[in-house]
Amino acid sequence: MSQPPTIVYTDGACSGNPGPGGWAWAVPGGPYRSGAAAHTTNQRMEIQAALEAVSALGRPLEIVSDSTYVVNCFRDRWWRGWLANGWRNSQKQPVKNRDLWEPLIDAYRADPDGLRFRWVKGHGGDPMNDLVDRLAVEAATTQNGRAGDGEPGDLGPPDRVRSAVRRS
Repeated sequence: MSQPPTIVYTDGACSGNPGPGGWAWAVPGGPYRSGAAAHTTNQRMEIQAALEAVSALGRPLEIVSDSTYVVNCFRDRWWRGWLANGWRNSQKQPVKNRDLWEPLIDAYRADPDGLRFRWVKGHGGDPMNDLVDRLAVEAATTQNGRAGDGEPGDLGPPDRVRSAVRRS
C-alpha cells in the first residue's frame, strides 16, 4: 500500500446462533454503518460486516476484526484452497457462506495490495472494537441498521461474551 490505509473495524453479532443478527463497521473518527438480518449466524454477520466495509470504502483499506474466521481466510490464504478445490474445504465439504465469501474474495483478488486484514481480541478493551460490537448488537436486537459520522452516543450495551460459538 503506497498511501496509508483507511482503518475500519468490523463486527457481527447474533442473538442465538442461528437467530436475528447484525453487522457493523466503523472508521475511527469517520463514517459508520450497521445492518440486520432476520435469521442468520454469527459467522455470516462477521463476513457481512467485512464485505459491507469493502463495498462502501475506498482503497487502501485495513480491516480490523475480532473474527479469526475472517482474518485467517486471508492471512492463511484459505481462499486459495477453496478456489482450487471447487469451493470445498480441507474436509472436502462445501465451503459454508460461499455467497458472502465469493464477493469478498473477488474484491481482495482484484486489489490484493489494497486490502489487508488484522485481528483484534474481542471484548479486550479496544474502544473501536467495542463500538462496532455495540452497533452490531443493536442491529441484531432491533433489526434496524444505522449510518452516520463520528461516534454515536446513544448505543446500548456490548454483546455478552460467549463461551462457545457454533461456526456456520
